[in-house]
Amino acid sequence: MSNPKPFVFEPSAEAKRTAPATERNCDVITVVLSVNLPAQGTVLEIASGTGEHIVHFAAQFPHLAWQPSDSDPLALASIAAWRAESRRDNLRAPVHLDADSEWQIGDVAALLCINMAHISPWAATQGLLRNAGRILPQGGLLYVYGPFRRQGIPTAASNEQFDRNLKARNSLWGLRFVEDISREAALHGLSLEDVIEMPANNLSLIFRA
Repeated sequence: MSNPKPFVFEPSAEAKRTAPATERNCDVITVVLSVNLPAQGTVLEIASGTGEHIVHFAAQFPHLAWQPSDSDPLALASIAAWRAESRRDNLRAPVHLDADSEWQIGDVAALLCINMAHISPWAATQGLLRNAGRILPQGGLLYVYGPFRRQGIPTAASNEQFDRNLKARNSLWGLRFVEDISREAALHGLSLEDVIEMPANNLSLIFRA
């Protein structure tokens, strides 16, 4: 299976983008990852966005190789700019990947996806789970983070408002039910191992292949 070509760009400060939420959640996500990541191998991040998360994780977990990806050219340029500034040997050049396509990528030990499910069509989450089930080794980690709904548990008022705002922007967006994601994951050999409550009404979902 051939690897996708890395995104090529000329480093520039103008390419760098920032997301305020990243600064707020980087450290708490790092704590969860510290007890769930494998001891070695490559960690692929889907929808890396600005690139700030994966630069932080590459610094915190130098024993792992980190592979960022995104489908947005502006995001890829931002990731590449942050990577150039970080100068980390364990952080690879970003590659173009669509969540709902079939990924042509080499071996990975773990997968991360942060804040994607609610700002993309359901097909993107289906693609994430389908590909994760296909490429992860037995026991491999799929870590999914973001705001979600849970059946039988009231959703925070702020998340309800956020959901309405998302759907107003795009009718295919919105907060997903953990139970729907778990059922879809099971179709691809993934089991939901843990649900961890995070600050600002977010959740960490721990899946294993």
